[in-house]
Amino acid sequence: MDFKQIQELIRLINKSNIGELTIEEKGFKVTIKQKQDNIQQVMAAPVYAPSAPAPVAAPATAPAAPAAEGEKPKTAEPAASNLITIKSPMIGTFYRRPSPDKPLFAEVGDEIVPGKVVCIIEAMKLFNEIESEVKGKIVKILAEDASPVEYDQPLFLVEPA
Repeated sequence: MDFKQIQELIRLINKSNIGELTIEEKGFKVTIKQKQDNIQQVMAAPVYAPSAPAPVAAPATAPAAPAAEGEKPKTAEPAASNLITIKSPMIGTFYRRPSPDKPLFAEVGDEIVPGKVVCIIEAMKLFNEIESEVKGKIVKILAEDASPVEYDQPLFLVEPA
């Protein structure tokens, strides 16, 4: 089961009256629980077998129109409508570096490409690398290092390249 399928399951559970769903496949288990107070918060925690850890890619929001090739980047912050948001694919703790003594994965102004790790989210003692799915430049970091994040919470704003 890939990450896109898990996201779709979360959306379906969120819209339904199902309280909990557990799926197990070949050393992979995912449990999706919906809170009973109907706040529409969903708890999802993928559990990977030790022999098959898999990084999780962050979803991108609606595609933005590409910039014209002849334009130069402006010094002011770009219009919000042109930006792509990298969101948290799960509930957990957001980290900007692999360990306290290592450099940051990404900073404001850094160029990113699809597949580049931009942060880590720890969920249930598992450290999930969040990779960019877009090419561009990070213009704003929306979450504090070592802070809790919710599912679908915006983490980064990216100006597409």
